[in-house]
Amino acid sequence: MTTAEQDRVLEAAEAYARAELGGDVTGHDWWHIHRVVRMARHLAGREGADVFVCALAALLHDVADEKLNDSKESGMRKVEDWLAGRPIRDEDRLHVIEIIANMSYNGGANPPMRTLEGQVVQDADRLDAIGAIAIARAFVYAGWKGSPIYDPALPPRESMTPEEYRSGKSTAINHFHEKLLKLKDRINTPSAKAIAEERHAYMAAYVERFMSEWDGIGE
Repeated sequence: MTTAEQDRVLEAAEAYARAELGGDVTGHDWWHIHRVVRMARHLAGREGADVFVCALAALLHDVADEKLNDSKESGMRKVEDWLAGRPIRDEDRLHVIEIIANMSYNGGANPPMRTLEGQVVQDADRLDAIGAIAIARAFVYAGWKGSPIYDPALPPRESMTPEEYRSGKSTAINHFHEKLLKLKDRINTPSAKAIAEERHAYMAAYVERFMSEWDGIGE
């Protein structure tokens, strides 16, 4: 593909992602996609990955998210059908599908990403779940699910099946312990690890402060 052809595919993918996720209220909206794409491009440049594959996978990754579809399979079919109608090399199309199918956290159950491009896109998505914006997204998602902010009677779950991770009863603060504070140690690339360290420290300090204020001290 020429650069111009790649640009046209990416423009179409952006329009599709905007149409699918523009009204999302779970924290997986278009602006989340926008941030992940920018980060994926940045990391791809630093790590020597294929920028086109990374950007395309980043644009489409939440169109397939099982949280936003009837099932993972139905979400993946949407992406596969969209890609089938584009002038993309088979190897790139299959690569993008593989990345999207395997990049989610899934309770920590998914295997490591096979390719550098997969690692880059996964890192870009995970970096948006670490730091200041991640804190806001965690509470938005908990509110959407109907979960409380915090409940001392509901301790964080140490181990879960993917189904328990998706559907079990939890709280917004537990989500930090069950997923967000674990992501720093699950980052793939050196470039992303440097960013994750600083964001993790900010987020950990927030959780510590939250618990201090919950206990009525706040000092």
